[in-house]
Amino acid sequence: MITPIFAAFAACFLVYLSYRVIKIRKAHSISVGTADDPALERAVRNHGNFIEYAPLTLLMLAMVEYVGLAAWAVWVLGFMFVASRLIHFAGFRSKEAPGILRVAGMALTFTTLISLAVISVSQFLVSVG
Repeated sequence: MITPIFAAFAACFLVYLSYRVIKIRKAHSISVGTADDPALERAVRNHGNFIEYAPLTLLMLAMVEYVGLAAWAVWVLGFMFVASRLIHFAGFRSKEAPGILRVAGMALTFTTLISLAVISVSQFLVSVG
């Protein structure tokens, strides 16, 4: 199985994103919400965005791998996921929203998800056809 390598990346990156939120909260004594602090708002949304996309992407990657997608394709899709999240993170850190990196990160995220969806449907159709 290849997907656990990408899940391990996701776990470490999630801890890092969480740490960033906690660090800003502590520095500004903000325990709940964002208190309209721009840095905290960006950190919270970056964390939230990761949580919104990573689980489904990893689940779909694991499913297509389980039903027999070629290892090279799993690697490519996994690296697309990692790249999309790192690019998005870099773009989200910028004060210029949405910014080219943030847009590129989301475009690659959507490309990865749509690719996984197409592969999933294709694998299903082949199995019943």
